[in-house]
Amino acid sequence: MTRVLILSSWLAAAVAFAGSSGEAGRYMETGEYLESAFPAGPPAVSTLWVAGELREKVEEILGHRFSKLRTRYWFDGATSVWVLDEIGKEMPITIGITVRHGYINNIQVLEFRESRGWEVRYPFFTDQFREARLATHNELDREIDGITGATLSVNAVTRIAKVALILHDNIDAPG
Repeated sequence: MTRVLILSSWLAAAVAFAGSSGEAGRYMETGEYLESAFPAGPPAVSTLWVAGELREKVEEILGHRFSKLRTRYWFDGATSVWVLDEIGKEMPITIGITVRHGYINNIQVLEFRESRGWEVRYPFFTDQFREARLATHNELDREIDGITGATLSVNAVTRIAKVALILHDNIDAPG
């Protein structure tokens, strides 16, 4: 309960200071996100085919059909970056996820297209995912606290975090 009150206080402060930045919009370009994940420069883009058992796992997590046959990612041998979209209420949320050695190193909302739920972009929410791993039944190894009024956005970000971890586990590492 105390944690929810603290998060609510942070949210209220964020909303008070957000002004026009607390709305739908593009917060970061993919190139900027890649530079933050790979300071020495991003590796070449790769493609992962999402088929068979992998597709089944992804669709089970999402709770709907995964519309892509393949997805792009960047991988340097230990760290992968995924830029994925997931529907919040009606519009897609573009999310950058950095996975290092099987755990989430960073997650950031790159673009938000709806009028509600944009609070998921703030560190008080996204920092909860740091070092999260997949546990049994493709669930995260920790509980993610929600945000009042942003439940669908919270669920979308959480689903994409799980999908990125599954996809990372299916990269064929060189050598």
